[in-house]
Amino acid sequence: MPRTTAPPLRRLPRLSAALLTGTLLLGGLAVAPAASGATAATTAVRVNQVGYLPDGPKRATVVTTATQALSWQLRNAAGTVVASGPTVPRGADAPSGQSVQVADFSSYQGTGTGYVLSVDGSGSVPFDIRADLYDALRSDAMAFFHHQRSGIAIDASLVGAAYARPAGHLGVSPNKGDVSVPCQATVCDYTQDVRGGWYDAGDHGKYVVNGGLSTWLVVNSFERAGRAGKGAALGDSTLRVPERGNGVPDVLDEARWELDFLMRMQVPAGKPYAGMAFHKVHDAAWTGMPLRPDQDAQPRELHRPSTAATLNLAAAAAQCARVYRPYDSAYADRCLSAARRAWTAAQANPAMYAPSSDSTGGGAYEDARVTDEFYWAAAELYAATGESAYRDAVTSSSWHTSADAFSPYGFGWADTAALGRLVLATVPTGLPASDVARVRASVTAAADGYLSRMAAQGYAVPVPADGYFWGSNGEVANDAVVMAVAGELTGDARYRAGALETMDYLLGRNALGLSYVTGHGESAAQNQHHRFWAHQLDASLPHPPAGSLAGGPNSGLQDPIAAQRLAGCAPAACYIDHIDSYSTNEVAVNWNAPLAWLAAYAAERASDDGGSGGEPPASACAVTYTVTNSWNTGFTANVTVENTGRTAVDGWQLTWAYPDGQRVTSAWNATVTQSGTAVGARNTDWNRTLAPGAKASFRVQGTHNGTNPAPDSFSLNAGACS
Repeated sequence: MPRTTAPPLRRLPRLSAALLTGTLLLGGLAVAPAASGATAATTAVRVNQVGYLPDGPKRATVVTTATQALSWQLRNAAGTVVASGPTVPRGADAPSGQSVQVADFSSYQGTGTGYVLSVDGSGSVPFDIRADLYDALRSDAMAFFHHQRSGIAIDASLVGAAYARPAGHLGVSPNKGDVSVPCQATVCDYTQDVRGGWYDAGDHGKYVVNGGLSTWLVVNSFERAGRAGKGAALGDSTLRVPERGNGVPDVLDEARWELDFLMRMQVPAGKPYAGMAFHKVHDAAWTGMPLRPDQDAQPRELHRPSTAATLNLAAAAAQCARVYRPYDSAYADRCLSAARRAWTAAQANPAMYAPSSDSTGGGAYEDARVTDEFYWAAAELYAATGESAYRDAVTSSSWHTSADAFSPYGFGWADTAALGRLVLATVPTGLPASDVARVRASVTAAADGYLSRMAAQGYAVPVPADGYFWGSNGEVANDAVVMAVAGELTGDARYRAGALETMDYLLGRNALGLSYVTGHGESAAQNQHHRFWAHQLDASLPHPPAGSLAGGPNSGLQDPIAAQRLAGCAPAACYIDHIDSYSTNEVAVNWNAPLAWLAAYAAERASDDGGSGGEPPASACAVTYTVTNSWNTGFTANVTVENTGRTAVDGWQLTWAYPDGQRVTSAWNATVTQSGTAVGARNTDWNRTLAPGAKASFRVQGTHNGTNPAPDSFSLNAGACS
């Protein structure tokens, strides 16, 4: 099993709800079985269900037993054929177990909504072709981390009422932690404040080895956008986080929530193994489902320090020292101090490995080879300081010249040498030019390998046929990161095309015809394994929020649901959208991190600074504001916003300013907040989407000082309304 897999059976299942049954036949073709809560593939024409960029690749895969080329037609929303051509027969596709052909309509660069690709009498689901295609996903994929925050109330004004919850694990009954957590027996004789951070996956555990990698990717996304001149799209007030408006890019605010936790996991000075990082903190025993974090009554435990965790801390904190310095130099200094102490401690304890047996109540995340973590941490410390000791650690590492730094299975929490290469390839250091050239060549060589694999497969997936293991979708997204960086280094458009085509796979062009990202695509996963986003178990609880990435096909079938319902599946079809299938359908920070990285990359446009940031795109709109009742010091008003643009708005915020000191006291059918004279109204779950020509109405009640003039201007998602 590849080293990038999570340990087997790391989740405790609880059987419930309807199970996946049956096999659908389309034109005599065996198609993936339908998953509970998700629509089976009802068409043989598999597309990116969100759509395609006008200047990007546009390919679809057609499941068919035909051996001769077929004709394809692209029709717009009016049914007019706007492009046509022949498919390319590919024959047997080993990972999917299907016979396929490929339709390439990349030459069409028109824009619009509601396109359908038809092949041999079968039509795809409708999709869009537009430049702002990925703006909403950029926001949603990053919002995942705010949803997963521990130690803070998740506010309805930011996430909607369905996803709001009290703070978890702050020692408020019935919680036992995380403000004063004891160690497991024999590990330590004191308690540690380890509040905050992100819940790692579908349970309530927090892991330094996964947290370090995920934080690095989130911050690296901001770094890359800055190098591309598109940093404003990830800047302040671009995400739905409580820190927005503080002058710091929201992506860095989000990552800081995890960075603070990682540094709290460092063993204090004066204690045995000072400077090392505790490997993880989680419940003493597995909890059942569903269960909100604030309802978790299990005792919490710190697990023994590990070299791998310590080096994750060193790498992430050193990156922090570089990237945060322009915004908070004191915090950057704190990060650098923690990174230095972690590096020194890891050097003194180079072989403290987390045991594979430590998997009660949380995943083991065992890793008995940490030379790659040493290389990654040294690269980040060298990039942060330029000091010769760290340079020597980089150049003396076997990973610095190894041909295996980029493995066929991509990078992951147990394989981090590639991260060191990406740092050295993109961040100016004092390495000789020949060394930098060789490192950069290794990045492009890895990307070439992924492109070759994609070209050889019917679904253009960068992973090998035996690469469908636990978290395979994260592996796919990680490979896309490497291709995107290769494009940055070379300017070669092939790499951008490859990175974008991985998004096609994640969003529906796959063996199942299913989008693995909640809320994005006509037929998308919605029952991912999670203790609070558990609608399949309890109808009063929500589905996962939009932008959450399912782990994806796992041929190991490492949970009872998958083993029972997917026996005999082709590797790329070993997935079921069932909440109890933790080995195929869990969420995790280290899978959403590369998705967020990739979504931000895909959302950039050459013609501007990346659009309207992480929020949904600005749209043409019209607003009617009518005071329906007024009395001495109070009033009610009805507000109607109409989408007068040509594309749907998926998620909206209407903003205005009151001209004479009015204050909103309550609202209906929208979440309304006010700061000074500025007012913002956000959609609820049920009126989130505004199709072209559609309207949404809500009411506000407030107070006034004797006069009550109406606002004179409104903006929808930062775009002015008429």
